[in-house]
Amino acid sequence: AVSVTRAPCLRGAVPARARRCRPRAIAEVPQPSQARQAMPPDRTTQSAKAVVGTMRPYGGADLESYGRAVFRGAVAAEYLQRYGVSPKVMSSPEWTGDEDLANNIASAMRDWAIDLGATSYAHWFQPMGAGGVRHGQAACVQTSMLSFAPDGTASWEFDADDLLTGETDGSSYPNGGMRATHTAGGYLAVDPISPPFVLGDVMFIPAAFIAYTGQALDEKTPLHRSCEALSREGSRLLSLMGVTATGLVANIGLEQEIFLVPRDAYYTRPDLQFVGRTLLGKAPARGQEMSDHYMAPLTSSTAALQCMQAIQEECFKLGIPLKTRHREVAPNQYEFAPLYGDCRVQTDQNLLVMQIIEETAAKCGLAALLHEKPFAGVNGSGKHDNWSFATNEGLQLLNPKQVLKMTGNEDLFPVVMAAVVRGVDMYGDLMRLAIASPGNDFRLGAMEAPPAVMSTYLGESLTEYLEKYAAGEEVGGYAPAKAELPFGVKSLHPMQIPAEDRNRTSPFPYGGNRFEFRAAGSSQNVSMINTVLNTMTAEGMKVIADRVEAGEEPRAVAQELLKKHMKCVFNGDGYDPTWPDKAVEQGIWRIDTGVDAIAELTSDKNIELFESMGVLSAEECEARKQVMLEHYTGLVEMEVLCLKDMILQHVLPACNASNSCDKETSERLASAANMLVEKALELEEAPDVQTAAKLAHALRFGSMEHVRTLCDETENSVKNELWTLATYKELLFLDSHTHLLKEMPTSDSEMSGTPYGTP
Repeated sequence: AVSVTRAPCLRGAVPARARRCRPRAIAEVPQPSQARQAMPPDRTTQSAKAVVGTMRPYGGADLESYGRAVFRGAVAAEYLQRYGVSPKVMSSPEWTGDEDLANNIASAMRDWAIDLGATSYAHWFQPMGAGGVRHGQAACVQTSMLSFAPDGTASWEFDADDLLTGETDGSSYPNGGMRATHTAGGYLAVDPISPPFVLGDVMFIPAAFIAYTGQALDEKTPLHRSCEALSREGSRLLSLMGVTATGLVANIGLEQEIFLVPRDAYYTRPDLQFVGRTLLGKAPARGQEMSDHYMAPLTSSTAALQCMQAIQEECFKLGIPLKTRHREVAPNQYEFAPLYGDCRVQTDQNLLVMQIIEETAAKCGLAALLHEKPFAGVNGSGKHDNWSFATNEGLQLLNPKQVLKMTGNEDLFPVVMAAVVRGVDMYGDLMRLAIASPGNDFRLGAMEAPPAVMSTYLGESLTEYLEKYAAGEEVGGYAPAKAELPFGVKSLHPMQIPAEDRNRTSPFPYGGNRFEFRAAGSSQNVSMINTVLNTMTAEGMKVIADRVEAGEEPRAVAQELLKKHMKCVFNGDGYDPTWPDKAVEQGIWRIDTGVDAIAELTSDKNIELFESMGVLSAEECEARKQVMLEHYTGLVEMEVLCLKDMILQHVLPACNASNSCDKETSERLASAANMLVEKALELEEAPDVQTAAKLAHALRFGSMEHVRTLCDETENSVKNELWTLATYKELLFLDSHTHLLKEMPTSDSEMSGTPYGTP
């Protein structure tokens, strides 16, 4: 079957007269049933199918198209000025309180969206409990901008009422008991910080989601509250230290790791389709032992490069600055990284990036896996959260050189660091909670991600400086040293490098001008992570500011805090097997399981933190704990039932059809399937969510692992032609198991013929 679609033009590769695109036939991606029937002996040789032909062979958006699909900056100015609105008003959220101004802005947005081909709009919000299960981790209702008149005519209509607010059913999303069917009111308000964007024929309007009671039902609202707390307390502290600031902004940059696998092989794996990770699978003869995949050139002979190019191009249209792309450590593992920006905008953009990755991969004959640990035996995926904060005037408060130059205040940087270090020491449990996605338990401490010990790395130079500062020595302002690195040959000029090495084993290292939360999971919405970082730092600044207002010197307060809390600084090897136990002895937070970390959300000190900073109420903390525990248990229950089905529908039939598989193995497999059904029932019958989550964790790392071992032993003994599930060999090695045409099309006439990927 074929469908007719419009292929994009090839920029730079064809004469100008040939650049008009014409409809062409593009083969559809095989459906699961088709894929199973058509699987060749080596089931991945044809995975880079004709759909890759819809991508430009060299990708790359032109300068004119960058950011055209997002309403901000020069793009917004062009339309706002038509209605007499200064583009400057968009830099402040105050326009949402002026109905006339909002009407004019809505008209400008409508014109812009229609020019881009949009016919509908939607408030785009982020329900809780969406990671790993909800496509895009967002929700919306798409409403037509057409107004229908009684005489049968239609016109475009979109005004302030449509833009500013919306309403939906709050009880149908995970809500931790804050909503019910008889108390279901949920309301949406435009987020004026994060700009609208057009994707397809819809203008999406980022929005916050709250209950009729005013309680936050989403991930975004607490993040906004934490940003305001950081801005309020930070600017107050700066004022007391003689630095004028109209406010603070928290910035992040997110490194997104993914796996790309052949889509026809993906269609044979119910586990990848339903839960995002392989629940069984024998290790191949080759893995990541040679470190040969990391940073290797992206080859044009498979669909991966075209896919990454297309992802970048789509993101560029949306003004998402995906700056880098490269291979990661594990086979078929890749990474994108953007420039940094406001944490609220960057969080929205990262959700979009993940959605675009999944959708674009499908068009390229691939499947994108965002799970933290889709394959056993090789590295999993993370999402490093590079976090910093600055004044609205541009003073980067974690940049010691800039702080000293712009303020001349030698105490400001160590005072700020005291607030951060205090937060890590006191609220390491919340930091661990913030990264407790269901998949992250497979990564933390596994020599691929930092351990579940919440320490921070500052480097020897900064640590020594802060220790001397705390001891009262006259150390002046901190000036990070530089070192000269020679290459040992005259033809290569020596280079200047930081005096501190990098420590990839720390969960929260200071990297010069920023902290990098390396322990974040790849599938996560990072709102909770940055809510925690912002809130704990805001409280630290408030503590210092309160004491300064009471008459103490900022230096004296910072010295006391550093002496008390520097125990959370660890500059050594976090992968040292003796470190976790030593960390506990030093009083550093260590919580090995995500389930135990989630339970800490409602401890007295954590509720006090969130309530005092105006970020979360006690009821909202309890609701979030419930949602996170239910989310964990629900995913494990799906894993259990999926593994049971795979045994009965694939592993056991293959075993019975094989001469090398004995009766005892068949009986053990059947018994394992029955046991999994019983375990799933235990989860459903647990008396409360906390108990259910603990049972789920024990099941995941106990019985399910034993069943996996049995299945993998069976796979090892069964002939390849009898095994109906794509193997690790077929899933993990695109470079050696898939290919495109030897010569790529360079003109429209060639594009209308045989598309890429056909053997």
